Amino acid sequence: MHGNSRLPITVIVAVKNEQANIKKCLASLSRVERVIVVDSNSTDATVQIAEEMGAEVHQFVWNGGHPKKRQWALDNILISSTWVLLLDADEVVPDALWEEISLAIGSEGPASGFLIRKGFHFLGKRFRYGGFSHSAVLLFQNGKARFEQLFEDNVSGLDMEVHERLIIRGRIESLRTAIIHEDFKGLEAYIHRHNKYSSWEAALRRNYLLRGQYGDETIQPSLIGNSQERRRALKAIIIRLPFEPQLWFLYHFIFRLGFLEGRRGLIACQIRGSYISQVRAKNYESKLHKALDHL
Repeated sequence: MHGNSRLPITVIVAVKNEQANIKKCLASLSRVERVIVVDSNSTDATVQIAEEMGAEVHQFVWNGGHPKKRQWALDNILISSTWVLLLDADEVVPDALWEEISLAIGSEGPASGFLIRKGFHFLGKRFRYGGFSHSAVLLFQNGKARFEQLFEDNVSGLDMEVHERLIIRGRIESLRTAIIHEDFKGLEAYIHRHNKYSSWEAALRRNYLLRGQYGDETIQPSLIGNSQERRRALKAIIIRLPFEPQLWFLYHFIFRLGFLEGRRGLIACQIRGSYISQVRAKNYESKLHKALDHL
């Protein structure tokens, strides 16, 4: 995965037990200078597959705080390329996106970072409706980005940045072509993973409602900003509303036309509402525990 004619990009793929996904991901990365897989002691064939496909593998051992996996890689692995692209193992870069990336980074005075949409696939189908695809800064100039550090309690045990966003020094632009985001580990793994995410988000919300901010250094919420900033601003409003799980279901299923995806769309929207229900239930449980502690 090296070569002089390839794009001046280092791709960092954060993984753990991703043998079902990693091969498709790495197979789409032949156009870059370097591919780094950052693993957390996988117990399946993830590392073997990555090494067989020519990727460079580094092991990460989390100490329970900051930095987490992706920021650790940026801090501790010497990267000489001009650009860095961050991917998950269940993401594939299509040829059309490589063409767009090539033009974007080769332009005169390119932006410091680029928002790329994660094209949501679910139960074997690409979703056109439902509003599940979102954008994040995944491509950036080397040395011009750091992950925000959010107030959290580490109750989920997640050693990797999940919904944390990159803070970019400089201009941010958007690319049109989406990444293919498709997990082949099945619905049970999807729901199990989101159970951990809901614990993480519950802790994040508790700290936000207590302190009035998500962290010391974070993406600033703005209703007129880019997609990351708008998403953060809307979330700050909606987490205070009653019937939030039902609102999210209606947003995805009705307002964003998720019903047009058929049975898959209904299931995805129900899972989204259930996820928010879990977040709020876990925070309610936390309040009960605190009340009992004061008795």
